[in-house]
Amino acid sequence: MSETIRGAVIGYGAAFNMGNHHARSMQDTEGIECVAICDLDPSRTEAAKNDHPHVRTYNDVEELLKDNEIDLATVVLPHNLHAPIAIQALNAGKHAITEKPMCITLAEATEMIETAKANDRMLSVYHNRRWDADFWALREIIQSGMIGKVFSIEMRASGYSRQNPDWWRSSKPVSGGTIYDWGAHYIDWLLNIIENKMINVTGFYIDNLVWDDISNEDHTRALIRFDDGLLADVEFSNIAKIGGPRWKILGSHGSVLSVDGHFKVQSEIEEYPNEQEIPHKGRPGANFYQNIVAHLHQNEDLIVSPESARRVIAIMDLSEKSSKTHQAESVPYEFD
Repeated sequence: MSETIRGAVIGYGAAFNMGNHHARSMQDTEGIECVAICDLDPSRTEAAKNDHPHVRTYNDVEELLKDNEIDLATVVLPHNLHAPIAIQALNAGKHAITEKPMCITLAEATEMIETAKANDRMLSVYHNRRWDADFWALREIIQSGMIGKVFSIEMRASGYSRQNPDWWRSSKPVSGGTIYDWGAHYIDWLLNIIENKMINVTGFYIDNLVWDDISNEDHTRALIRFDDGLLADVEFSNIAKIGGPRWKILGSHGSVLSVDGHFKVQSEIEEYPNEQEIPHKGRPGANFYQNIVAHLHQNEDLIVSPESARRVIAIMDLSEKSSKTHQAESVPYEFD
């Protein structure tokens, strides 16, 4: 690998401009540069060339992966393509990053991890919202012990709206389903504010009760049982006329409730105020691509390891299976 990591972006779709975001993030990070961009659509590679005149462009993934002057590929494609393209990149000797979610199934996640290990390549997932100020503030609150032992966590992203039926994010075979959108962020937050291990997942899904022209579910809910008596309840709904707070957390000696711009924290522990408002605060230290560079050059730990990203996929995959079997689904690998 060259002294400056040579990165490529696979996927330059216009929606959200995430391909451009990744290319610029590489360019803005010391130790890595974007040297190539690939998209099946020639109009999108033309746009990429206008945005980044110095890059090589490709309209075929196989051709890009034959380029020996590429060290790392970031996959910015619909969810169902994350696993196959990342595996293809890893087998071509490239380090690989996927946009969130890592993939759709637990089996895919495991295959990706095993392929990375077999090729001695790095694999990571762009869980960029681990840098969000509300998440980082909440993590500090929980880990400080100011509400005691956490035993109940409720999370929701719910509303009443119809998704665009012509967009791939509304197609279950492509997107994975409703839980794979904001659920990828919320569940990753959940798994990074606590250290408990998962035992099982119980899912409750409602398909097409209201919106019958899309294949994504109208309503998804997952109950995750952790060790040490902790239960998490997460809800993602497009048919909830009454929503609720993003976070409600109960501990043995207090509680946390999310309010616009801050957390309302109540505590029965003597050294803390009985009630206070704690503002959001940003995560210190390296950003995502700075961490990637430090990992590849100085062997620093990945902030987003593939194993941590697989835990997110486990909840999303097993919650759907549980909704069909009507029983809790055990989480494999967690206690290995």
